[in-house]
Parts: sequence; C-alpha cells; structure tokens
Amino acid sequence: MEKYARTSSIPKIIKKVLPAIVSITISKLLPVFEAPFVPPSSLPNHDKHFMIPKGKKKIKTGGGSGFIVDSSGIIITNRHVVSDLEADYIVVTNAEENYEAKVLVRDPIHDIAILKIEKKNLPTIELGDSSKLELGQTAIAIGNVLGTFKDTVSVGVVSGLSREISAGDSQSKKITKLRGLIQTDAAINPGNSGGPLIDMKGKAIGVNTAMVFLAENIGFALPINNAKRDLSDLKKYGRLRQPFLGVRYILLDKELKEKFNLPTDRGALVISEPIPEGKAVVMGSAGEKAGIKEGDVILEVQNIEVCNKTPVEDILQKCKIGQTINLKTLRNGKEILCKAILEERK
Repeated sequence: MEKYARTSSIPKIIKKVLPAIVSITISKLLPVFEAPFVPPSSLPNHDKHFMIPKGKKKIKTGGGSGFIVDSSGIIITNRHVVSDLEADYIVVTNAEENYEAKVLVRDPIHDIAILKIEKKNLPTIELGDSSKLELGQTAIAIGNVLGTFKDTVSVGVVSGLSREISAGDSQSKKITKLRGLIQTDAAINPGNSGGPLIDMKGKAIGVNTAMVFLAENIGFALPINNAKRDLSDLKKYGRLRQPFLGVRYILLDKELKEKFNLPTDRGALVISEPIPEGKAVVMGSAGEKAGIKEGDVILEVQNIEVCNKTPVEDILQKCKIGQTINLKTLRNGKEILCKAILEERK
C-alpha cells in the first residue's frame, strides 16, 4: 500500500510544480559568412577558399532549465548555464511566454545563479531543507532535456550525499570542484541543468547540475540550502556576500608532499599561480594581515583539519564576514597559530 500511495501521488506533485519550471535560451551575436569564394585558377591562391564576412547575427548557442522561487520573477538555475557575460538570456515560461532575463547573482563556488524577469504573480516552487535528506528517499528531477523535450520528468531516489565531482565549464573551459552534492539515480541529461530536484512534498531539495558520461543512473544536484543562502544575501544586501581569506592554495597528498619536499601530506599549501594577479597571498587581504606567507601549509581552520573532504573554502563558507578565525599553519617545519578577520569577497 505504501508503494502504491507513493506512486499515485507523484503525478499530483508534478502537476503542482510544472507551472514554475522554465526554459532558459542562450543567444549571442556571432559573425556570419557568405558561401566560400573560390578564386579563378588564373589567380594566386586559386586552390584556397575564402569565407566572406556578412556581419553578425544573434544565434542560439545553448540552453538550460530553471525554476521560479518568487512570484515577482526570481528564478534559480546553474551558474554555468548563464556564465557567458556577453550572451543574452531569454526565459520561456511553462505558459510559452518569453521574457528577457537579468542575471542578479553568479555564485562560482556553488554553481548557483539567480535571474529576474519582469513579470508578477508567477507560480512558484517552495524550497525544502537539503540538510535533512536521507538516503533512499524519493527524488524527482524535472527539466527541459536537450532544450527540446519540455517538462521531462524522471523519478529515482537520493543515492548518495556529500559527493564531490570535477565539472567542466563549456564557456570558461575551466574545471571546477563541486562539493557536498546530492547523488541521484533520477535521470539528469543535458538541458536539465538548473531544473529542480523535488521531494515527495513538492519542495525543491536540489538544483540539477551534472551527469556522468558513459555511466548510467548517476546524476548530481546542488543542495538547495546553498541557493537559499544566496537568495538571503540578495534580499538583505542586494548582492552575494562571501567570506574571503585571500590565499591561493593546493590541497596536499603524498605525491605533492614528495614533489615539494614537505614534512606533511595533509593541509593546503599556499602557492602562487602562473597567471596575472596570481600571487599566493592577495595584497591587503585577511590572509596577508594574519601573516600567512607563500610556502605555508594551512593545517587547520577553526580547529577543523584541512583535507580533500574539508578544504579551506568549504570551512570558510560556514563562517561570517567580519568573524575572527583561528588558523594553524606549518612554516619551515614549525606550527604557527594565527588569527584572521574575514573580509567580503569583492
């Protein structure tokens, strides 16, 4: 009977949330060319073809999904869906109405973005609490697969919690580490990105973000509590506020311990990057004021050991701007205790 009740209630939940699901279309001005010009054989370079420019045209370059969380037109999606600063974004509602979207927030750490369209009295999806998820509970993924198959629904379970993956960004070509993810066997496909993962109460518990190619029944969603934090910042301050220490680092392992001839294989090695403004410690930052130097190994932050499962960035996300935090670092084989007052990431 319990299984029947679960199965029979799913269509009701889907009917309830579908009006708040949207498609996001990405378009961009790109150069277009006429048919290739082939020089006569009597001219030089007659064996080459030349493309003749014909100006620029707005061309659709991609798409994703999203969902309305405030009736005033506030929409949640993935940051990687709207990562191109030069692109235009059109939101298509479930009622087939088109609206230009303004990107209010791009959260590079949690892969969350918040959009706004100029429309009121919209249907919404209520946000749940991802900290209370349990393995095996029902999860419903909804989105617009491949930008073509509208309102695609797949049902599965929460099959893992606190997962970590490396995800590629098609725009920046960078690899980003995403942590604390919800793993589900509900099918998540290209175009599903940004759509909601729904529980049996019809509440959003996650934001669909990634699938594993060449693997079946493995998808990932961002915990909805990350998006709720961003929404709270936007409402209070009009922008995203994140604590900032101001150090660049790599997490150590046995291989890096040998490479850098260090006495430990745990912690975060403070190290510069071979890019402009890639200094190990940002000038004037909380890290510099605390006395952190390039070559230091940050062993603990707030008495929490720094490792692959708890990198510096994750610990800082639980701290507040203006908070004084304790740091244990290793320098020249000696442990050093210092304090840093966290600042706002600019």
